[in-house]
Amino acid sequence: MRKVYLDYTSTTPCHHLVIDAMKELWGEKYGNPSSFHSFGREARALLDNSREIIAHAIGAHPSEIIFVSGGTEAINYAIKGISQKIIGEGKNHIITSATEHSAVLETVAYLNNQRFDVTRLRVGEDGLIDLDDLRSAITNKTGLISIMHVNNETGVIHTVEEISSIAKERGIIFFSDSVQSFGKIPVNVSSGADLLSFSAHKIYGPKGIGALFVRRGLDIEKYFHGGGQERGRRAGTESVPLAVGFGRAVELFKESFDDKNKLITRLNEMLLKLLQNKFHYIIINGNRKLSVPHIVNISFDSNKINMDGDALLYNLDLDGIAVTSGSACSTGTLKPSHVLMAMGRNPETARASLRISIGNQTSEEDIIYFVDRLELIVKRIGKQI
Repeated sequence: MRKVYLDYTSTTPCHHLVIDAMKELWGEKYGNPSSFHSFGREARALLDNSREIIAHAIGAHPSEIIFVSGGTEAINYAIKGISQKIIGEGKNHIITSATEHSAVLETVAYLNNQRFDVTRLRVGEDGLIDLDDLRSAITNKTGLISIMHVNNETGVIHTVEEISSIAKERGIIFFSDSVQSFGKIPVNVSSGADLLSFSAHKIYGPKGIGALFVRRGLDIEKYFHGGGQERGRRAGTESVPLAVGFGRAVELFKESFDDKNKLITRLNEMLLKLLQNKFHYIIINGNRKLSVPHIVNISFDSNKINMDGDALLYNLDLDGIAVTSGSACSTGTLKPSHVLMAMGRNPETARASLRISIGNQTSEEDIIYFVDRLELIVKRIGKQI
């Protein structure tokens, strides 16, 4: 049976050159980077080299990069760490959006149960926040704005430069979750964000490592306590193999960034054209002019067709096709996507949704096979109204 993977947004296969870069570090170059002897110094040099690669990719200084276990830890570190700073300044108000990743929403919900007030900005049908709503939500108690760069379900791109400018005008710290934008579109600290989160396994690197950018001069409460690793900001022995793999993955996407983006954009256009030609009862979710090319999110309009979303995913899987209905972190829940609900979809339409994400290994044949099988499945299990 043909296998078609269209779930690159949840994770990507580790590049074979990344695997090669990590291999010898598991058994031959095993020093602790905090040790003074030659084994440790060798490990430290490798760790620092990867830090420099990642910093250079976003226009940062290496000292501004903290290695963490992944995107979720980076998000928790950024929000909880800054919350302790702002509460000491008499500020206890956080602004975010209703369509953030669950790692952001769960973290601010936790703080909401502590001493913090949280405003979750609504989004329009296109998935974007209204900047006037952001300005109106700011009070003299606002200490943090957390708005993601690219939405992980719809691919919508938020204008981080404009958001950053609004934050700076009011002396507010701005954090932007960049897990879905890094390696897909340009990400640079010149945007003005004070904190950015990244994850290696979204860019053909290894699972289990990510990074947090913290702008120099910004005081942030440490998230893990213990030793003095990561300049005293994140205790725990660093994983040199994973850091090297992360750095190699960054080098690889920089080498082929333009060519890969052109390919993925062409496949995106092909996919959208085929879907719109074959299905008159689907909704393309999100602002297509302000979105990344590797994510396409569609819903079957419940006003035009009855569609069981679980059955749809199950039948696609039986045909060897891997797609999801939303964030991989929410898989297994019976609730409709909070992102699509926030964009105005009714529960039935939101449940009958697919997130199709294109990657470096996707081919035209994969796209054609997916749409052909989807058409057959919809005819079999859908009931047009």
